[in-house]
Amino acid sequence: MLYAILCYDSEEVVGAWSAETETAVMARLGAVQDRLRAEGRLGPVARLMPTTAATTVRKGAEPLVLDGPFAETKEQLLGFYVVDCDSLDAAIEVAAELGRASGSAGAHEVRPLMLYRPGEAQVEAS
Repeated sequence: MLYAILCYDSEEVVGAWSAETETAVMARLGAVQDRLRAEGRLGPVARLMPTTAATTVRKGAEPLVLDGPFAETKEQLLGFYVVDCDSLDAAIEVAAELGRASGSAGAHEVRPLMLYRPGEAQVEAS
């Protein structure tokens, strides 16, 4: 089963990291990613640009385009991982491992993925 692990944290805190802290955190996260890749369990990984680079398109009869993120929140979505795990418990363990590697106070949200392919029935990712 594929799971998305959504990474939430304070942009203000993460953006204030020194170059040394950033390098150390990315090295620890890289070690987790390397292990998952070697096991054939790592899918796409993305780090999002800051919310100051975001544009929001509000749904409706007339779409409304706004600069910036949708809502003011304490933590922002900073990126995501797609991992292949046998169970939710296994995906939670990966999220916990990523959390230990990041060393920050944010959160990881774990969600099963459902793949959508035009012209095909919806299927759970496996």
